[in-house]
Amino acid sequence: MKRKGAVYLVGAGPGDPGLLTLRGAELLKNADVVVHDALVNPALVKLASKSAEIIYAGKRSGHHAIPQDDLNQLLVNHAKAGKTVVRLKGGDPYVFGRGGEEAEELAKAGVQFEVIPGISSIIAAPGYAGIPVTHREHSSVFTVITGHEDPTKEGSSVDWAQLARTPGTKIILMGAERIRVIADALMQHGLSPTTPAAMVRWGTTGQQQTITGTLKDIAGRAQEANLTAPAITVIGEVIELREKLNWFEKRTLFGQRIVVTRSRDQASELARKLLDRGADVLDIPTIKIAQPQNVGDLVDAIMGLNAYDWLVFTSPNGVKAFFDYFFKAFDDVRAIGGLRIAAVGPSTAAAVRSFHLNVDVMPEKYVSSAIVKALGDYQSLDNVRILLMRAEVANREITAKLEERGAIVDDVACYRTVPETEDELGVAADFLEKGADWLTFTSASTVENFHNRFNLPEVAKRFPNLKFASIGPETTKKLLEHGLKPTTEADPHNLDGLVSAIEKALKRR
Repeated sequence: MKRKGAVYLVGAGPGDPGLLTLRGAELLKNADVVVHDALVNPALVKLASKSAEIIYAGKRSGHHAIPQDDLNQLLVNHAKAGKTVVRLKGGDPYVFGRGGEEAEELAKAGVQFEVIPGISSIIAAPGYAGIPVTHREHSSVFTVITGHEDPTKEGSSVDWAQLARTPGTKIILMGAERIRVIADALMQHGLSPTTPAAMVRWGTTGQQQTITGTLKDIAGRAQEANLTAPAITVIGEVIELREKLNWFEKRTLFGQRIVVTRSRDQASELARKLLDRGADVLDIPTIKIAQPQNVGDLVDAIMGLNAYDWLVFTSPNGVKAFFDYFFKAFDDVRAIGGLRIAAVGPSTAAAVRSFHLNVDVMPEKYVSSAIVKALGDYQSLDNVRILLMRAEVANREITAKLEERGAIVDDVACYRTVPETEDELGVAADFLEKGADWLTFTSASTVENFHNRFNLPEVAKRFPNLKFASIGPETTKKLLEHGLKPTTEADPHNLDGLVSAIEKALKRR
């Protein structure tokens, strides 16, 4: 029997990926097709499965990537083909987003659909700028209008005179280009020129820009600040609370544009830490994890685990790859036997513990000499059998130093890193156009692959204010090979240390 398709009109929220609803995230992960708008955060599109078809349907300044009629038909066609379609729309689908029109067409075509509301910029952008739209002492009502309509045209659907007389907060969406004529219209109809006004651009994101003034001068201030769409305008006494309630723009990394170069599967952890501190994050993975070219050596090592005394991991990738193969051979973690386990760094140790296994040795610093010393301090390494699980191309220093101490080491590749070159969402193109404040590197391979894709010295020359953050000595060494000195290096050599290093570097400056 033919599978029945459906379309889900999902509100993506105003920009911060953390504001997506749980239902929206669930549907994205199970979608066959994702159709998204221009203002949707790329991080949300990445929640879809790798097999999902991604379709850009952006609309900006009157230019439609897909005309609305064609877009409506596209949704119908995919659903009738038995596919689960997520129509991902900025903000809320039914708030100035033509979601109602799309739903009408789906209903007309007999297509099953569901609407998942999203957090609108109407409340989110002012909230992130420290402006509550209502407040018992300032405003008990708020009015929302679209700024796309010209207040000077005849037959306007907005009663500007009534709006000027209406008490409370006034919120204008999509009015950045017409803010001067809107302000003039409100003043002409009696609203005081001294009424507080604010404009918030790219609200809830690390690019957020907020200006304040009065109804009389807000247009001039916007012009001076070069504040353009997408922006929301707020008019009313509640703006006086911004000085006390401005929480988001005071975060430690607010306004910093930071590139994350980890693999797509790993990027979210670092990105979330940066987003939580107010950064504008560009996710440009330069590597992806693949199986080693010689899987046979890995399989042999797993089947012969009882011959080893120690299992040593140097990265979370190694842990995941090892256990992916381990559980293909065994269905019980106890089959690992009496092996002792060593892990380099807390992230790697956490990955081991996620399988309910203890870590016997973990050096605090992510350097080869540290793991060798830690093992040597635990016991004599003479004739000790060690299975070292790590990337296909890795520094041989650990192996050499262990063997110098008398250990018998099998250095086995359980994964390899390969270049990631896809840019379906245009994030890499955006970086090449506008640059960034920081490039973060979490391994030597991310440095090398980023260089192969973009040419690091050329990027540094093109954007002279670009700064580099390294997670540890091996990563720093690779940067130095390309003639680039990192601005800061993590200590401890983990993600928290990396984020902290950037914060400290900014304080020093």
